[in-house]
Amino acid sequence: MISSAAASPDPSAADLIPEFWEERYQTGSTRWDLGQPAPTFIHLLSEMGATNRIAPGRAIILGCGRGHDALWFARHGFEVTGVDYAPSAIAAAQASASAAGLSAIFLQRDIFDLLPAYRSRFDYVIEHTCFCAIAPHLRDRYVDLVHQLLRPGGQFIGIFFTHQRPGGPPYGVTPQAVQQFFSRRFLIHHLGPAPRSPLQRQGEEHLGIFGHQENPN
Repeated sequence: MISSAAASPDPSAADLIPEFWEERYQTGSTRWDLGQPAPTFIHLLSEMGATNRIAPGRAIILGCGRGHDALWFARHGFEVTGVDYAPSAIAAAQASASAAGLSAIFLQRDIFDLLPAYRSRFDYVIEHTCFCAIAPHLRDRYVDLVHQLLRPGGQFIGIFFTHQRPGGPPYGVTPQAVQQFFSRRFLIHHLGPAPRSPLQRQGEEHLGIFGHQENPN
């Protein structure tokens, strides 16, 4: 999934250690993996039809896992880069891209190490099960990362895991907190219950579409 250069290898924060996520891919303990693109993204790019205003562009998928969402965007004409810390996840994503004949770049890397090399490189940052995987104290840093990855006028499109259970990962967040985190650097175009959410996550996912502000207050 992800890591952080600021993380400490304290056993009490094992989810911040890259090996934590690699072990889950090695053992098949990947409950967050739907085995397909998020139904919300399927709806967003195909079922919305003529009302869809999300034009293809350069997109980065943070914590891309096995690449299901990344390849869905690639299939719809996006120039895609997927990033994940777990080598097994990246290998699986690359294999799936090759098997499908799709062009996509997959990087085995800590998302917080993408700067400065990828500053202002993307029209879209795509989020699904990454924000919920990082420790809550890193959320402000995540928002700053997303803002810096986007070009002026770019968009953040995210599915947030809004469950209210204690602990994690996955760490829950309220829709109100999502708005507070992102509104300091983004225009909130849309934030509401995720359409076509899978049965096991209904009532626990919100879709956010936020616009990059070049000079936020």
